[in-house]
Amino acid sequence: MTDNKLAKRIIPCLDIQNGLVSKGIKFQNVKEIGNPIEIAMYYESQGADELVLYDINASVEMRSNFLGIVTQVANKIRIPFTVGGGIRTVDDVYNALLSGADKVSINSAAVLTPEVLSASAKRFGNQCIVASLDIKKVNSEYMVFTHGGRNQTSYKAVEWAQRCEALGAGELVINAIDQDGVKKGYDRELLKMISSAVGIPVIASGGAGNQMDFINLFEDQAADAALAASVFHFGSVEIPILKKLLAEKGIVVRTSI
Repeated sequence: MTDNKLAKRIIPCLDIQNGLVSKGIKFQNVKEIGNPIEIAMYYESQGADELVLYDINASVEMRSNFLGIVTQVANKIRIPFTVGGGIRTVDDVYNALLSGADKVSINSAAVLTPEVLSASAKRFGNQCIVASLDIKKVNSEYMVFTHGGRNQTSYKAVEWAQRCEALGAGELVINAIDQDGVKKGYDRELLKMISSAVGIPVIASGGAGNQMDFINLFEDQAADAALAASVFHFGSVEIPILKKLLAEKGIVVRTSI
């Protein structure tokens, strides 16, 4: 679902661990960045279209702390944001939405118990439910992984993307594990395969290293939105400048607030 008439979205991702925004490479070697509330407010001021908050700890004992951060972010920003990480049940979805999230991202639990996707979509609406897919190439085939990219499943990427749509997901986030944090560009081959196979928005994740990576992604009609972390956190890509360049290339973007 890559229609040039629809504005392409720029989405910073805040991975939160022990109450702080953190970032790793290929899901490993995580480093702390800063305060999530302050960072969320900064990205809104810079013109981010949405945010994603991921609970890296994703454990029961840490969940209440994370949801407290979600509530604080919701009270401070106006742009939509998605919450993910360790979402396993419909009640988890409910609690995230109750805390102020606009959408909830479901990853491993969707593979293990697909009814979590369908039940959540039925209860809260497709627009609230995002299916997040961790994908890695294995012997030339794109395969779905779970548990932070550690466990390979039997699902091929495109078939699982289509299944998630059928189950009720309103959006897909495609995390290219091999590209995560290495700044070599989005996996446009993978993203185009999935975008052409589904009828819901596809969000690219993993690999952004510079402004051209965003331009190439959208010019190639590979995704509806671009999610990134490192390039925004460390200032190598600034959202206002990026949006100006995208507009100059004829790519429709939302004007900064």
